[in-house]
Amino acid sequence: MNKRIAVLGTGANGASIGADLTKAGHDVVLIDQWPEHVQAMRANGLRIEMPEETLHLPVRAFHLCDVATFTEPFDIVLLLVKAYDTRWACQLIEPYLARNGLLAGVQNGMTVDTVAAVVGPERTIGSVIEISSMMFDPGVVQRHSGPARSWFAVGSIDPASAGRENEVAELLRHSGAVEIVDDIRAAKWMKLVSNATTLVTTAILGVPMIEAVALPGMRDLMLRSGQEALDTGTALRHRVLPIFGLGEDDMRQSNRLVETLLDTLLAGFVLPNTKTTVLQDWMKGRHSEVDDINGLVAAESHRLGGAAPVNAAVVELARRVERGELQPSPDNLALLQEMVGA
Repeated sequence: MNKRIAVLGTGANGASIGADLTKAGHDVVLIDQWPEHVQAMRANGLRIEMPEETLHLPVRAFHLCDVATFTEPFDIVLLLVKAYDTRWACQLIEPYLARNGLLAGVQNGMTVDTVAAVVGPERTIGSVIEISSMMFDPGVVQRHSGPARSWFAVGSIDPASAGRENEVAELLRHSGAVEIVDDIRAAKWMKLVSNATTLVTTAILGVPMIEAVALPGMRDLMLRSGQEALDTGTALRHRVLPIFGLGEDDMRQSNRLVETLLDTLLAGFVLPNTKTTVLQDWMKGRHSEVDDINGLVAAESHRLGGAAPVNAAVVELARRVERGELQPSPDNLALLQEMVGA
């Protein structure tokens, strides 16, 4: 039987995955909260611009308010909303998730337990995502890493869903390489280490990631931020797991593990004009996931009696940007260096 699939949250990454599943012939609907985006997809289809090719295909697009009209349950829901929107989005879709269905949080942040709290751990699959993409115009995605250069991990958190990971993995394989892991929380924390290194840190400077890394002193600050995240994960007893297609041997180089993650990301997933999702949010006047990334590192480190000064400084500057007190700019590098004594 052809499974009924929903992609809830069709920003750049969700739209890319939805397009891949549609192209592959799956029974999939795309649900989003941006009215103009939904209208554009309905009127003109979805356009995914990649270095290798451009996809332009019709999709079945729905607004959040349309969810109440659905009459058949979904077998699998791929959740791609912002981390801070996880709980309400799960509550919205839970009545439409089949009793033996699965909801996979294909997101940044440590969202898997929030998903489980709403739909039940037996219907929860955790996921790590690495796709580089941007969207500024409704219905049009600039995807910098196509399926050949995108990566996912999936894993269960409950014996009742153990063994069902491949139901989600086989869908995500249309969009990239997929690994099934036995400790999805640890894998998600490893992605958090990468995100704490790159997303908000470079967004503060208001330039693409590769341009930011090249600024004098910036790479060292980024690595310090990532190392704080790695050390906090260790204190929380998260295992160090390979991500981004790396192997165990790569991860054993613990003295430069954060640097390995950064170099792997820059070499395999990022183009020169790639702006992080955080910078994209700010360019759109939106709240970012800073509290779920660097903010989580700083909060957990403090709770454990430690300190994460670079992450704390990044959070402070990010909040100033979101309050309109500071504009993203390379000039902020000197401010960040002063705050952390670099």
